[in-house]
Amino acid sequence: MDSVRGAVTPVSIYLDVDGVVNPFSPLGTTDWGGEWTIADAGILEVAYAPEAVSELNDLAGHPAARFVWLTTWERLAPEFLCPAIGLKGQDWPVLSSQGWDEGPEWWKLVALQKDVAASGSERIVWLDDQLRHESDARSWAEYQQDRVLCISPDPRKGLSRRDLAAVRAYLG
Repeated sequence: MDSVRGAVTPVSIYLDVDGVVNPFSPLGTTDWGGEWTIADAGILEVAYAPEAVSELNDLAGHPAARFVWLTTWERLAPEFLCPAIGLKGQDWPVLSSQGWDEGPEWWKLVALQKDVAASGSERIVWLDDQLRHESDARSWAEYQQDRVLCISPDPRKGLSRRDLAAVRAYLG
């Protein structure tokens, strides 16, 4: 809480889709013990855990949470994915790869850094299954210390209860 103005300082939560909300070829049951739900997102079918979507919707209502799309789906996430799975992210900002995907750096890191600077968020959460493979992003996050919480889910399982509990604890 910002003691000067009495306002809650937002925590920007950057959300990927594939491998995070929509696991790749999920096997078995969800982390919640249920079956995977399949939905037609207009452009392709997606698999998801309804409990994970419910928890994301609940987290989005947290006064400190500022959700941001950081996915190759870009505008397709709020337009097609959200209505298909019941995720209330239609009004979240969408970061684009346009102009950032031409250099050697991972476009998501560049777009995130620019958004952090513009938004003034003092703390961030980054949910992306690719994080484990992006050494520049991991190095940047480690340099930020406690200011950044990175969660890189297993892309075949997506977000787990433990992952989302860590986000909730980080929001405070």
